[in-house]
Amino acid sequence: MLCLGIESTAHTFSCSVVELSNSHGKILSDVRSVYKPPEGSGIHPREASRHHAEQSTSVLSDALKNAKIELDEIDAIAYSAGPGLGPCLRVGAVVARCLAGYHKKPIVPVNHAIGHLELGMLLTGAKDPLILLVSGGHCMILAFSNNRWRVFGETLDITVGQLLDQFGRAVGFASPCGARIEELASKSNNYLRLPYTVKGNDVSYSGLLTAAKKAVSNNRLEDVCFSLQETAFAMLAEATERALAFCNKKELLVVGGVAANKRLSSMLKDVCNRQKTKFFVTPINYAGDCGAQIAWSGMLEFIAGIKTNVENAFVRQSWRLDTVDVTWRD
Repeated sequence: MLCLGIESTAHTFSCSVVELSNSHGKILSDVRSVYKPPEGSGIHPREASRHHAEQSTSVLSDALKNAKIELDEIDAIAYSAGPGLGPCLRVGAVVARCLAGYHKKPIVPVNHAIGHLELGMLLTGAKDPLILLVSGGHCMILAFSNNRWRVFGETLDITVGQLLDQFGRAVGFASPCGARIEELASKSNNYLRLPYTVKGNDVSYSGLLTAAKKAVSNNRLEDVCFSLQETAFAMLAEATERALAFCNKKELLVVGGVAANKRLSSMLKDVCNRQKTKFFVTPINYAGDCGAQIAWSGMLEFIAGIKTNVENAFVRQSWRLDTVDVTWRD
C-alpha cells in the first residue's frame, strides 16, 4: 500500500511517498523545497505560499521519480490540513484536491503536529513514550491516553522555536535561526543570568526573549546565545522530568525541528538517566517539517477508515492535536 503525503504548513513544501508492507512503514522518497526569507526577516505567508505554488510541480515529480512509481499506483493522498499558515496550507490542499479529483484517489487530511509524533515513533521504534514536541509552531509535553494525545505541559506564550527565531532575527539572522544560534552557543561557556520561568509543567519564554535581546548590547553574541539555549532548554528539561515522573513512562521521544539541537538532547539524556528511561530523538533528516510525516500519518488514518472527499477537504490554521481522535492507535 502506498500513500503520497503533501506538507505545506509553513516554510517547507514537501512531497513524500511511504509504503506499508507486512505492517512495516518505509519511506520511499521525501523531497523538499524551503522558502528562505531575507536576512533578519521571518516567514511572510504570501511569499511562502507563492514559493510553494511555484515549486509544487517539480517537488511532486521528483518525489514520484525517487520512489520509482507512477501516480496511478498511489492508494491514498494525504495533506497537511493544519495547524499552520493559511496561505501555505491552502497551496498543499489545492494540490491534494487536484490530484485526488483527477486520479480518483481517496484524500486524507492530517494534523501536522500528529504527523511529527507518528513519524518519530516509526523511525525510532518508541512504543509508548512521553513526547516532547518542540518546533517553531509547537512546544508541548504529550502522552497518549484514551484515543487522544493528552497535554501534560506546554508553552504559555511563544514556542521554543519562536524564541530562537525571534532572537535570531533581532540580531540579523534569517529564519529558521536555531542552527546558527546553536553554532554560536558552542563557542562559549560563559553563562549570563536570564529569566527562568516554569509554572508547574508549563514554560514561558517571552520574558527570556526580551532579556536576551537587551543582553546583546553589552555582551558577546556567543555568550548570549549560550545563555539563551541553556536557560530555555533547562526549563524544558525540568518540566519534562516532572511529567515523566508523573506519567511513569519508560520512554522519552523528542520530535519537531528543535529536536535537531544537540545541547537539548544532552540535557534530556541526563533526565532519562535519572529517571531510568529510554531516550529517543527523531533522526535529524526528519526532525523538521517534511512530507514523510504527512504520508505516514495519512497511511495510518486511511487504514483506520479516516478519509474525506475532495469537496470536503479542509484547512484549519488553528487545530490543536489534543482535539483529534486517534482511532488508529491503541
